[in-house]
Amino acid sequence: MAATRTRPAASATWLGDRRAARWLRAAAYAYAVAWAVHTGDHLRRGLGVITVEVSVLGSVAAVLQLVAVGAVLRRAAWAPMAAVAVGFPDALGIAAVHLLPRWSSLSDAFPGAHGSGVTGFSWFAAILEILAALAFGLAGAYAWWRNPADRRPALSAG
Repeated sequence: MAATRTRPAASATWLGDRRAARWLRAAAYAYAVAWAVHTGDHLRRGLGVITVEVSVLGSVAAVLQLVAVGAVLRRAAWAPMAAVAVGFPDALGIAAVHLLPRWSSLSDAFPGAHGSGVTGFSWFAAILEILAALAFGLAGAYAWWRNPADRRPALSAG
């Protein structure tokens, strides 16, 4: 029976690439700050101005964001993959919810908003988080790409 190589599940090879690790950590911090700014704007506007669907979607996204940022800061092996899996969809989701004209109950549309507390700061906060989410996803992709061992599934003895 031939021996198979195994890779420890907890090895975070992305940490061996200093540039990738530095970019991913910086993007994680920026993403966390941008999330706090955007969330602060929602609290300022009041939760009564958004639909239940937007509230649930935002809450689920917030949990995923915090888990992904936490994974980076804890230096988890799967952190780059989490950054990609959370950052890009979050950027798209925030843009769809806030920047498009009202299109469904999943909208908290800024264009044409009246009586919902949308200000220039609301636009700034949403765009800031979109950019930070994109940066987080890109930094995750960079860290993941720079370390091919992180993209291979671990082989087990069988």
